[in-house]
Amino acid sequence: QVQLVESGGGWVQTGGSLRLSCSASGLTFYLYTVGWFRQAPGKEREFVGAASRQSTYYADSVKGRFTISRDIAKNTVYLQMNSLKSEDAAVYYCAVGKVGGRLEQGYNHWGQGTQVTVSS
Repeated sequence: QVQLVESGGGWVQTGGSLRLSCSASGLTFYLYTVGWFRQAPGKEREFVGAASRQSTYYADSVKGRFTISRDIAKNTVYLQMNSLKSEDAAVYYCAVGKVGGRLEQGYNHWGQGTQVTVSS
């Protein structure tokens, strides 16, 4: 049974940084595309970034500020978030899929989400 667990969310001031983690059991991360999505109150869930076996890509809104990395030994993927803005506040989800991409349909397994709060 596949299980994804996000951690690392919390409160941060505008301009600060957080690192989210997504740990997997039941599958080996490096064989799949791992995506990060977020959902703010009253908004639809949106793509943040993803790491496939070949490349890493991001939404324009976070490009240059967020970085996805993998620790294969720990079967964990990280989302390093720098220069956080108020509009980055959301529940962040990691997801895994063979297709991947920028759409939710490309992912088969989802974590429960972790809250990120950004305030000045």
